[in-house]
Amino acid sequence: MLNPTKRKLLGPSFQFGIQVPRNQKEALLLDQKHGNNNWSNAMSAEIESLHEYNTFSDMGPITHFPGYKNIIVQWVFAVKHDLRHKARLVAGGHLTHDPQDGSAYSSVVSLRSIRIALLAAELNNLHTMVGDISSAYLEAPTQEQVAIIAGPEFGDFAGHLLIIKRALYGLRTSGARWHIRFAETLCDMGYSPTKSDPDVWIKDCGTHYEYVCVYVDDIMMMGKNPEEFFKTLTEKYNYQLKGVSEPTYHLGGDFFRDPDGTLAWGASTYIKKMLLNYEHMFHEKPKEYSAPMAEKDHPELDLTPELDDLGIKQYQSLIGALQWLVSLGRFDIHVGVTTMGSYRVAPREGHLLRLKRIYGYLRKFPSGATRFRTNIPSHDHLGPVPKYDWATSIYGTGPEELPHDQPEPKGNPVRTSFYCDANLKHNFITGCSMSGVIHFVNQTPVQSFSKLQNVVETATYGSEFMVARQATEQIMDLRYTIRMMGIPLDGPAWLFGDNSSVIISSNIPASTLNKRHNALSYHRVREAIATGVINFIHIPGKQNPSDILTKFLSYAVFWPLIRPILFWTGETISAISKLISHSGLRGVSKGPGTASTC
Repeated sequence: MLNPTKRKLLGPSFQFGIQVPRNQKEALLLDQKHGNNNWSNAMSAEIESLHEYNTFSDMGPITHFPGYKNIIVQWVFAVKHDLRHKARLVAGGHLTHDPQDGSAYSSVVSLRSIRIALLAAELNNLHTMVGDISSAYLEAPTQEQVAIIAGPEFGDFAGHLLIIKRALYGLRTSGARWHIRFAETLCDMGYSPTKSDPDVWIKDCGTHYEYVCVYVDDIMMMGKNPEEFFKTLTEKYNYQLKGVSEPTYHLGGDFFRDPDGTLAWGASTYIKKMLLNYEHMFHEKPKEYSAPMAEKDHPELDLTPELDDLGIKQYQSLIGALQWLVSLGRFDIHVGVTTMGSYRVAPREGHLLRLKRIYGYLRKFPSGATRFRTNIPSHDHLGPVPKYDWATSIYGTGPEELPHDQPEPKGNPVRTSFYCDANLKHNFITGCSMSGVIHFVNQTPVQSFSKLQNVVETATYGSEFMVARQATEQIMDLRYTIRMMGIPLDGPAWLFGDNSSVIISSNIPASTLNKRHNALSYHRVREAIATGVINFIHIPGKQNPSDILTKFLSYAVFWPLIRPILFWTGETISAISKLISHSGLRGVSKGPGTASTC
């Protein structure tokens, strides 16, 4: 959240077209201005909730209590996607010392893990439901010794010293205390955290696993009877839940099903919010564009004047929203956001115009979504995978080393496919190349990677070998994650690249390396091939979808690559196979299905 100084520079803040107050005084003024009590009622509801959880101990009209540190509290306001007004009393945890024992750390589930769990659920006919635990932090006691002087919003307690007993939002250890509290609940219900992501909890149900994904107080459950899971949380463990239903809006993303029943996770609501904030910031809508960035653009060469303080805050606000949108799955803007994010400290006028262009692209194409396509992709049209004898090589031969403590694989298998690419000298100033990798599980894109390489390469061979190594390491990580979630893999990972020299050097045991500084990448990729972890296959550059993660492409090149992945509806069975028949995205149907355009 922006501090008051930054928010003042940016002007009024809006969420879903509604102005959000900076403090209690402004909240009351907005209520008076609009002739309602929306913000007043929100604050009253928060105070009532705090009393319901016995958050404070009243010590009477004194100013200090031995052993306790006085801190402040402040109001934080927000508007939810359904236009509910939300007020939260947040403690000034910045006034206390940071624990040295790490007890303040609290993790959340990664969005990649959620995508994998959702795919497993769709693949094995599990049902998915979500729920929000009300005032979650207040469910846990605090171990911090802190107190506040009550303000007028506390009514009869105003002016009293109140000792904080519960894990009030804003305290340094509140997130960790809640994390421990809910972990104890899940353990008691028979769930165990996975080692690959401790916020994905699994339970062995005989023929399948159930999954619980925890993002602070937002819970997503995949199982045969998720209603019973949430009912147990309420009736046995006394949690107060809200929004328990099939997912429609979760973590800023929209969930819906295509006409053929394919589950989709989009971000149209979040983009709408972004565009409303843009309009309030610049008093106009962004101009529409057909591609996020201009073809072959080089922002590092921009010499326009540097932005003033207001412009810098606007730039940082815009880029922050775009970065979360990439996390939600809109990887069609990933390379642009990665590139422009490097200028957030001292952006120029031209850099701000480029961000406005990305917003214009999103205005024109807001409907892109991750679709959970369960069909295993067919790579048979690429011909047989070359087989070489690695027995006498320094790498030996397989089998692939498996985690000794992985759960027994259950359910239908999945196939992992990766597309990698590098753009030599993406940045003309530093000389660094850009790496790009798209991760697919079956036909579902679960993660994208777009990042400048940290070593300057003078030839395409070196930059392409580096991204092949990065992809190999990401393959190992993804396959470990999948295995620790109890999901069976159907064989080696498929890695696709468009540089013939790198692929030949990787696949042929007798190849030699002349550029010794590429040795780390060279041997890492070859070892993975020799031990049967990956098949490394060549595809034409014009049909490599990872190009959108490394280059600024024209609409004519960009759109055919991104459209089948994010904008076509339904399972990719026939139409998409014809459109990109050589890119490895063709599907093997489990049954009748359709594919249609948006």
